[in-house]
Amino acid sequence: MAGWRQAVELAMTDEEIETLTALSRSRTEPARRVSRAAMLLAYREIPSFFAVGRRLGAHHQTVQRCVERAAADGALAALDERPRPGKEPVITPAAKAWLVSLACDKAREHGYPHELWTTRLLARHAREHGPEAGHECLARLVQGTVCKLLGQEEIKPHKVRYYLENRDAEFEQKMAEVLYVYREVQVLKKAAARSKKSDKPVAIVSYDEKPGIQAIATTAPDLPPVPGVHATFARDHEYKRHGTLSLSIGLQILTP
Repeated sequence: MAGWRQAVELAMTDEEIETLTALSRSRTEPARRVSRAAMLLAYREIPSFFAVGRRLGAHHQTVQRCVERAAADGALAALDERPRPGKEPVITPAAKAWLVSLACDKAREHGYPHELWTTRLLARHAREHGPEAGHECLARLVQGTVCKLLGQEEIKPHKVRYYLENRDAEFEQKMAEVLYVYREVQVLKKAAARSKKSDKPVAIVSYDEKPGIQAIATTAPDLPPVPGVHATFARDHEYKRHGTLSLSIGLQILTP
């Protein structure tokens, strides 16, 4: 016949009780942490695994494990999961660093016609060239693992983020002139909508230059991703065109 379960003496400081009380009322903490905090507080009032389990709708063995761990490791340590045993990570830290460094380069720098990496292309390149770089663990690297490793470092090598760098001394004056034109057009449109006279039509014509061939280049080198700083390649919004330019104009005659 099994013996009676002995009550576990659980001592907690005022600071721990205050923290557990706040956690038990939280709506943002994980449910398991909230439940365990409530168990410890309830056990402090009623030192009975069965009574606490009935009050909180939990099994008495769950309450017992939580209380025993709190007594051994501390009340706050009992809120989190114990580290689970398992095999060591297959991808070594050195291989991960090599992969992240590779992702911060451009694919064309490694002989590919692509400008930027895709996770599929990056995984294939790592499988083919990782072992010869001393990282045998990358021989069977798959796309999903690449996404996971890059996500841990917040790196997105397949994306480009444009930034604005002011290198024109007259930038503010030119910007004001352009914004004034847009504002003037907006005022004219509103005035035309309010006007009931048909003898004062308003015609607005706009045009933009179009390249005869799409051959453009950046005016400043792209900035590579930096873990913990910015995730994507950064590119200046300004560019220059190479090749022939043509001016295409379309006119629509306004008739009454």
